[in-house]
Amino acid sequence: MKIKSLPSEDRPREKLIKKGAHLLTNSELLAIILRTGNKKENVINLSNKIFTKYNLKTLSRIEISKLEKISGIGKVKASQIIACFELARRLNSFKKDKKPIIKNAKDIVKIFTSEMSTLKKEHFKGIYLNSRKRIIKEETIFIGSLNESVVHPREIFQIALSENAAAIILLHNHPSGDPTPSNFDIEVTKELIKSGKILGIEILDHIILGDNKYMSFKEKNLLF
Repeated sequence: MKIKSLPSEDRPREKLIKKGAHLLTNSELLAIILRTGNKKENVINLSNKIFTKYNLKTLSRIEISKLEKISGIGKVKASQIIACFELARRLNSFKKDKKPIIKNAKDIVKIFTSEMSTLKKEHFKGIYLNSRKRIIKEETIFIGSLNESVVHPREIFQIALSENAAAIILLHNHPSGDPTPSNFDIEVTKELIKSGKILGIEILDHIILGDNKYMSFKEKNLLF
């Protein structure tokens, strides 16, 4: 059955206009984004099929290539879905003040979780702060599993010196979802703290993001 054949109160777009988006199901909201179905099924049935295969969380992390394997989803519709979730992530991490003051680990987690929660590889960031603990720059320094061959204090502190930063918060994600630090995570943190003391730049914390949880070296008293 085509969408136009449905009573107006059952059509997702008309329902949203009359009653509000909060009353629509996930499938109805997705149907509005996709706009049209295909020759075999209307857009609501297509949306239902997608949510039968993937839940909302999985769909938010999906790759275009996987979406395209679903009958009726080509590059255009797949791109629409990906773009929708990317906007949601950006909204979640949006700050009116682009240089927020950081009081504790939770402030960092709130800002960066959405951005880093869907990453398939480890991303190691330096969050650079001025003397008032306000973020002046954030930089992705390494991508990939952390090891001796990629972690060098030189890259981390070069940015700090060029930005005249007073302190740094180290941040990286564990794609496995478990934020427990590895032995190397602990060792590299120790080495960076030593380097920071020589340069007069404090390492305030090292935060590891997992799946809806985090680990703060400061909170766990692991900043030696």
